[in-house]
Amino acid sequence: MPLHRDMTPEQAVMAVNTLLDLPEDNFPLTFDSQIPRIRELFHSATKNQWDPRTDIDWDKLDLSPYSEEQIFAARQYWSRRAWSEYGAISESPALQIRFCEEKRPPDMQLFFTIRSQEEARHAEVCFMMAEKLGGYLEKPVQELFQGSVATHGVRKAALDPEVPLEAIIAALVCAAEEIAFDVFRHLVEITRDPVARQICRAIMRDEVRHCAFGWHFLEHQVTGMTPEQRKVVETAVITMIEKVELNGYHSAWLAPENPASRAEVEADRLTWEAGLGATVEEVEKPVFVASIVRIRERMQALGITLPTFHHDKIGAF
Repeated sequence: MPLHRDMTPEQAVMAVNTLLDLPEDNFPLTFDSQIPRIRELFHSATKNQWDPRTDIDWDKLDLSPYSEEQIFAARQYWSRRAWSEYGAISESPALQIRFCEEKRPPDMQLFFTIRSQEEARHAEVCFMMAEKLGGYLEKPVQELFQGSVATHGVRKAALDPEVPLEAIIAALVCAAEEIAFDVFRHLVEITRDPVARQICRAIMRDEVRHCAFGWHFLEHQVTGMTPEQRKVVETAVITMIEKVELNGYHSAWLAPENPASRAEVEADRLTWEAGLGATVEEVEKPVFVASIVRIRERMQALGITLPTFHHDKIGAF
């Protein structure tokens, strides 16, 4: 039922399906800092902007040492990386709307203006790398793999008044982005191509701030949360890890075993062997497990308990 001016307050509440259905209410409007550490992240982000076109040494990309097979594999890998970064371009504005509608601390709104820019340039730099390798691929070579790299649903959840913001941030940032940061830090260590390594390092530096935002927010909120609210956060984080991360969202080798995932894993192996980015199961597995262990420990300190997880290629961890 659409909202209209003749509705009673009770009818208006019943008509709300998403935050976009709520009447606009911007005032009182304050810019006072309520979470100083997030305000500091905003200032840090404004000082550390970079341009994918001019701040990456594209002239150093020499493809002559690589085989056609390796170049095509790397083209697949960097296209896939662009897809995952692109998802954040749509989720950031949705979360901005949530911050405004719920009158969350302005520190959060300020930081996410920069976070949106950072995710956009991550997608752009990965796209540019794929283009340099022969052309960006708009979708997986095998359609079946779309189930692993499709959106994780944060944009929809961000506009759903029934889903607590604390649960969204905990799942998206304190879990998924924390894992993404560790992936990029790992790639910086193992990638030999100077341009691919420079891209990974640039993205990693932004991800540091993204992760810090999530933990600062959760730490700020957790003292006022009830056990029931913490349980909702716990469930959201578990769902993100089990249904998204362990489904191959960031790492193809974690995806369900099928011809499509095997093809992506093989592309990653060829890319890794060439030193053009990507990683492989035997190298990344301890990194991924360590990420989950650290997330579990930090959550536990906040009164949020994560269980032991299981994956066929890892076992219990």
